Amino acid sequence: MRHNIRRCEAVFQTVTIVPRLGYSAKLASDIARDLRSERATIKSSNKALLKASGDDDALYDAIDVEKTLEFSLEVLLHARQKIMSVSEMFGIPKMLLPTIHAVRTISAQLHDVMPECSQKLCELSVHLGSIVLDSASMSAAKFDFGQSNLEATLFLDEVKLIVDSKINKQYHNLGFFIE
Repeated sequence: MRHNIRRCEAVFQTVTIVPRLGYSAKLASDIARDLRSERATIKSSNKALLKASGDDDALYDAIDVEKTLEFSLEVLLHARQKIMSVSEMFGIPKMLLPTIHAVRTISAQLHDVMPECSQKLCELSVHLGSIVLDSASMSAAKFDFGQSNLEATLFLDEVKLIVDSKINKQYHNLGFFIE
């Protein structure tokens, strides 16, 4: 009897969670493609603005948009990697819960810059949330939202430092530190 219950649970996991993980990974890849395209456009535009160097405020705003796109792409690629590395149901809540927080953060940052992309990120976070809840209910996992938020915040801070450094190296000749 116990063997049948485990087999049913394994089938249920495969039927309900695996396809949603695959869809979530594909959605993350599609969003990353859009972010890369927009980043390339902004980067090219910023190079032209830098050469013209007439309006410093416009240049700083444009660089800030580039930084937001770079940050969002880095976070999203990490999120996709986490989604793709799921190997067992019991690890899903701990692994993906901080990822949801990170995805929601970049969605909010992109709201004004790329509204359609922001909407897709909201969709991704909903899918990830449902996967986390289903896997937690099947595995009787407990959530520690405080720890999850701390992990996400530390990760986002780390990515911010990396992106700040990257952007500052790229625009080092401007003689200022971009925050």
